[in-house]
Amino acid sequence: MENRLKFKIFQNDNHIDLTLFQFGWERCAPLHSYGPAIRNHYLFHYVFSGRGTLDSTNSGGISSRHQIEAGKGFLICPKQVNTYYADERHPWEYAWIEFDGIKAADYLRMTGLDFDHPIYQLKNRDGAAAIRREMMYIIDNPDNSVISQIGHLYLFFDRLVANSANRKENRPGSLRDFYLKEAVSFIEQNYHFPITVESVAAFCGLNRNYLSKLFKETLNQTLQQFLMSYRMNKAADLLSSTDMSVAEVGCRCGYQNQLHFSRAFKNVVGIPPSQWRTEHSLQFVGTPPEK
Repeated sequence: MENRLKFKIFQNDNHIDLTLFQFGWERCAPLHSYGPAIRNHYLFHYVFSGRGTLDSTNSGGISSRHQIEAGKGFLICPKQVNTYYADERHPWEYAWIEFDGIKAADYLRMTGLDFDHPIYQLKNRDGAAAIRREMMYIIDNPDNSVISQIGHLYLFFDRLVANSANRKENRPGSLRDFYLKEAVSFIEQNYHFPITVESVAAFCGLNRNYLSKLFKETLNQTLQQFLMSYRMNKAADLLSSTDMSVAEVGCRCGYQNQLHFSRAFKNVVGIPPSQWRTEHSLQFVGTPPEK
């Protein structure tokens, strides 16, 4: 049977400017639908063949219906209610990429896409091949390095902007971006110390509530959530790739108390660190990793 679906969840979200969350491709059955649903990140679909329908809401809460055919794309923004479904006679084949980051909204704005303008249109048909090539490279090479995948995500956006019928010029970086990058840089360099939201905000010279608001508006998570997620991503890498004890991994990620670390890890990842190690551990030569 011919392959009808490809899907992958991206495992690394430490890239602050732009990062992947999941991606895939599908040749849909007639009237195949998804929704109504709300996403936590941006989700872009590009239609290769066939057609379908998108029902979406705008920023004023007003619903609209869009008929979308091959050569067009559609954007779903965080917290936006959407339903989409394939045509009964000519169901669509499409690829999708879910992404987010500090620069995501700016890059989308350059293509002419936002909450109120979800439909992507080519300035000419020649650009379709370049967009498809970059999307399918990401989808067809899910085991490539993080650097490779993020690199091709940038190339995808370059092609999307260059071939957009509604392309807009870029604007200089904002003070918001500067503060966010300062905060993230501080976390990257000090996450193994017992730093807090207050110490990050103090380093940036900002009120903690204001800085957390910037994180929430830009990355859809508070500063506290970002700090904890960053630490747990580092912890997950150490658990799967080293033979450090759980207590030592916790210390390396800013937790002096193993119990507090194990509880935080389970809250973020969903399972205890020992179980994560069992399910994701690489093969070691010599003594097996301590749990």
